Amino acid sequence: MNAPTPTPDPQTAMPEEPAPACVLSFNASDASGAGGSAGDVATIAAMGAHALPVITSIVVRDSAEIFDQHPIDVDAIAEQARTILEDVTIAGWKVGFLGTAEAVSAVAEILSDYPDVPLVSYLPSLGWIEDDALQPYLDAFRELILPATEVLVGNHKTLTDFLLPEWDSERPPSARELAVAAGEHGTRYVLVTGVMLPGKTSEQWIDNVLASAQGAITGEKFERFEASFVGAGDTLSAALAALLAAGSELSAAVGEALAFLDQSLDAGFRPGMGNVIPDRFFWALPPGEEGDPLEGEEGAMPGDDGAGIGEAKGSPRRVH
Repeated sequence: MNAPTPTPDPQTAMPEEPAPACVLSFNASDASGAGGSAGDVATIAAMGAHALPVITSIVVRDSAEIFDQHPIDVDAIAEQARTILEDVTIAGWKVGFLGTAEAVSAVAEILSDYPDVPLVSYLPSLGWIEDDALQPYLDAFRELILPATEVLVGNHKTLTDFLLPEWDSERPPSARELAVAAGEHGTRYVLVTGVMLPGKTSEQWIDNVLASAQGAITGEKFERFEASFVGAGDTLSAALAALLAAGSELSAAVGEALAFLDQSLDAGFRPGMGNVIPDRFFWALPPGEEGDPLEGEEGAMPGDDGAGIGEAKGSPRRVH
């Protein structure tokens, strides 16, 4: 009589699959799903990593504009982050909109405990915030977040206003000049989006450039899209954070993140009456019909600020 086959121990029968790279994102809640923590979660997941979203503020907005925000208590922000950090080993950070100068300080204190984890910081257009709250926020971001930042991501105009507020030349600053200004605060690289280029024919082209204080490193040029987008900047920065967390080399990660953004915008959809939202899962959907559903609309460019509305027109064709 054969002996019964022993039941395998579930703890030893199969080796456990390694977890994907985990990226902790500090960002605001955005009920439109265009940007903020919702955009970060979708983007990081689409890149094959796992998002750990820490909410810093509740932004009241629809798909067209921002109306208000309700900042989260700084102790609650810190408690969210500290609790998950005691349990999960992270491989990357993403910092988006933090709400208040006090929240910036709380987040910076947490970041300082993990100096070897790469940080991608995104600075959106914050023109909707009252001046008496905006300036302290920007000052705190400059003094506390930039020293910990590996790559600062932002639209050319937004970064110019932030890093070089006294710039008075008729010539716009180059990506290298913005990187020099960021480097004075400890940031190693800037990824500047929406740099205007002269059109080769009748179309307007834009450039997206990764630069250090030594000069431009890599980038991608695009023709303008025929649509108004929201959430592009959060998408680009979250994609880059996920790729760096997974171990990609910086130049390659920037190229892949820009390509991902471009295709997300090309497949974008309009869920309401406002702007088009990037489709971060374009690669998981069946091919669309012939023709461009966004044709004939005014809009923005790849890498436009997540909180802003662009004014560009041009071919929706991707350029790589």
